[in-house]
Amino acid sequence: MNKTQTSMTTALTGLFALTAAAISIPAQAAADAPKMEKCHGIVKAGKNDCQTSASACAGTATKDSQKDAWLYLPKGTCEKIVGGSVAKK
Repeated sequence: MNKTQTSMTTALTGLFALTAAAISIPAQAAADAPKMEKCHGIVKAGKNDCQTSASACAGTATKDSQKDAWLYLPKGTCEKIVGGSVAKK
């Protein structure tokens, strides 16, 4: 092998190693991500994550603490917030 071939082989090996590492990182991050749950009744007007009984879009809550509007929060957090409920009210 000449110098050019050796350099190309080294560069390609490094590229494959970086690609393999980049692919495995998102999978690990997803495994480490906390479980999420819908928390009803705590949103500010226009700040809900998605869908109320009157709308199917995010950001459409019409008033603060709207009972049917929700946010995704890490599991166990909702019950610690005054007015928060994991059950739709």
